[in-house]
Amino acid sequence: MENQESVYYLKAFFEGRVQGVGFRYSTSQIAKGYELTGYVTNLSDGRVELFAEGEAEECTSFIKTVEEEMDGFVRKVEKSSGIGGRKHKSFSIV
Repeated sequence: MENQESVYYLKAFFEGRVQGVGFRYSTSQIAKGYELTGYVTNLSDGRVELFAEGEAEECTSFIKTVEEEMDGFVRKVEKSSGIGGRKHKSFSIV
């Protein structure tokens, strides 16, 4: 049986004017400054979903930076976190 690494993950849903404003691109650029993996994607209901996995401090700092950088577009953020098996090898726009 393969030994799968357990990592911290953080998932956030951003609401507001978050599609069509470069949110995903900006988020992927911010991610380059952190040691984490995951994705950012537009949802059909107009929200953006962000999933980050890695060290807890890296993930929380990353999400905080995204919130600060994109503050003018975000009306509401819902976050959840936990521990799970690593699902991604890099950070990407989906």
